[in-house]
Amino acid sequence: MPGVNETLPFLAERHDLILFTKGEPAEQNRKIDLSGLRPFFRECVVTKEKNRAAYVDMVETYGLNPDITWMIGNSPKSDINPALAAGLGAVYVPHERTWTLEREELTQSPKLLRVENFQGLLDIF
Repeated sequence: MPGVNETLPFLAERHDLILFTKGEPAEQNRKIDLSGLRPFFRECVVTKEKNRAAYVDMVETYGLNPDITWMIGNSPKSDINPALAAGLGAVYVPHERTWTLEREELTQSPKLLRVENFQGLLDIF
């Protein structure tokens, strides 16, 4: 995704980052390792589903404060809406190749922000 290589190091220096993804753990961890992004994250968590319960569990497991924790993602179904339902903030980064099954209407919330691209995160965080 354009802008990740410039933006992620900036965010990692200033914030405690956790990569939260869904899928088969061995496959997802292989992809994370191949991407070279693992060093920017305190944890890389792979779950079977990213729903409200999964976000609540992650908050409890890692001792996160929901009032200052943000989910950044491109999937309304798995990233944005369940994070908002769990009380987190969310930043929607649209991507034209978002899988069709991950598309749905965004939940309207004062805790929802939108950026046009990944580098837009630099203006928020």
